[in-house]
Amino acid sequence: MSRRTGKPSYLLSAPTGRQPGAARIGVAVAVGLVLALLGGAVGYRVGRPDRTEAAIADMRAAETRKDAQQITELTSTARRLRDEIAPILTSIGGEPSATRQPDPAQARQWQQVLRRAAEPFANPPSGTTATNVARGCLRNAVEQAALAVDTFAVVASAPAANRAALTELAKRQAKGAAAAWSVAATQLDEINIAAGLGHQHVFLGTEGDDHASDGAAEGTGG
Repeated sequence: MSRRTGKPSYLLSAPTGRQPGAARIGVAVAVGLVLALLGGAVGYRVGRPDRTEAAIADMRAAETRKDAQQITELTSTARRLRDEIAPILTSIGGEPSATRQPDPAQARQWQQVLRRAAEPFANPPSGTTATNVARGCLRNAVEQAALAVDTFAVVASAPAANRAALTELAKRQAKGAAAAWSVAATQLDEINIAAGLGHQHVFLGTEGDDHASDGAAEGTGG
């Protein structure tokens, strides 16, 4: 019996030079790269604001600019009115009770000043809640000042027996107008700070105005 031997060496398969594990690692790396690219694309799409979000952001930015402009204009108006109204309230507050009769011509002039002061509030623009509150407070202060001036005008033509009581009433109304203006000026200062415009002090500095200054420099704190 002949001895069994293995296949000749030339019939054996030649080695490929690659290990089975290496192929699996290569496939895993390729799959990982694909998943990473897909994940990055998905993350970009998720993180990127869509058209609705962009439109909302644009609307908010426009609203902010609009509000800042309204605040600036309202502050300028308040400064002008402050310079016109403060001397009137000071004069009414210092008017003698019965020692002399107020000048009717002066009373009529003050009434004209207060009528003009009310004009900027006749058709107010729509703004943010805080800005609308500041505007409403200023309008109220102007109306209170006008009421004091109207009472003062009545004093000018009232009988001497009624003059003292009416003068005291006008004084109280003038003090109330100053207090109302103080509230408005405080709110105006707050919205200027919130809008990045810094402190803007438009206080009357008269009797009844308890917030003439908070010590902060103009334009700071925005």
